[in-house]
Amino acid sequence: MRKVLLAVLLCLFAASGALAADDVIRVGVYLPLTGQNAFGGQLELEGVQLAHQEYPEILGRKVELFIEDNRSDRVEAANAVSRLIERDNVRVIIGTYGSSLAMAGGEVAEAAGIPVIGTSCTNPLVTLDKEFYFRACFIDPYQGAGAATYVIRNLGFTRAALLTDITNDYSIGLSNFFKQSFERLGGEIVSEMRYQTGDQDFTAQFTEIISNDPQIVFMPSYFAEGAIIMKQGRELGATFRFMGGDAMDNPAIVELGGDAVEGFLHTTFAYDPSMPDMSPIAQRFTELWRENHPDKDPNVNAALGFDSYLIVMDSIQRAGSSDPKAIRDAMAVTKDLPTVTGVTTLNEHGDAEKELAIVEIRDGLKQFVGLVQAE
Repeated sequence: MRKVLLAVLLCLFAASGALAADDVIRVGVYLPLTGQNAFGGQLELEGVQLAHQEYPEILGRKVELFIEDNRSDRVEAANAVSRLIERDNVRVIIGTYGSSLAMAGGEVAEAAGIPVIGTSCTNPLVTLDKEFYFRACFIDPYQGAGAATYVIRNLGFTRAALLTDITNDYSIGLSNFFKQSFERLGGEIVSEMRYQTGDQDFTAQFTEIISNDPQIVFMPSYFAEGAIIMKQGRELGATFRFMGGDAMDNPAIVELGGDAVEGFLHTTFAYDPSMPDMSPIAQRFTELWRENHPDKDPNVNAALGFDSYLIVMDSIQRAGSSDPKAIRDAMAVTKDLPTVTGVTTLNEHGDAEKELAIVEIRDGLKQFVGLVQAE
């Protein structure tokens, strides 16, 4: 089976020559393994490790992973990147989940000239004016526009409310992009409510939202917080639909939210274990995941971790070197690379251009609805 996937990738990761025990390619990984974003970070790390298990060498050299926990904290994200560069002498870095964390770590990597491939950091500012920061994910303007397009064109809803975490760059950005596209397509934002990370009581927000009678509430939160919000909303009498972004794509949301998440929609990447007609590499990833993690389903965070490692290996292979500048130059021209979340091309800004998908919770299960073209 390993040979099948290598053929699909056009033998990009074929080893050449014998391995030398003291000649390794050092790849850093910084992700939130503790703190608010730990669930997503853990999944992405498992995806990276799964890809490393499948492709442990490149250019005839062993690949060694150096892993740092950024603790879901901006200052620690910068410190984690510093340690990877200064202490571990990594040549390239994978990470991170969380746009705010990526912005902090990106400043350090940029100053040091070490290339980074972001996993699921979708805020446009992550790669803005950066020469060395790239990402395996699409960006929030496209995601927000896709969500608005689906609500208007597929659901036929024209009245929406926003519920935004004002302490989170991801939430603020995605809400703004949804609003811009929704209004441009003829919809009306009837209520804009705010909260802060860690809030537990959303009574005031829902009292105001319910009084304005929206058909759907767009709430780009993280999955655990989102489940709590939806439960409270239902308890307070909310009957409208809920919709979120890619940070809601987590297998645990049904367990946390129960019946309150039934009918919940979210944007995500073009991968879900329920999707039909998977590409060969998506099929292989799903097989590998289930062999290694039979207790839980794969999701896009794990897939993006896997994809980020593939992008690094492809860049090193084409560079023919572990020199950071050579890797950076090769990564910048990544084009039509088969990855789990779709064919990946990195544009002139370092952002991945790939398809946007919609997932819905139906009968307590995540169901792949289909792809949407943002307008």
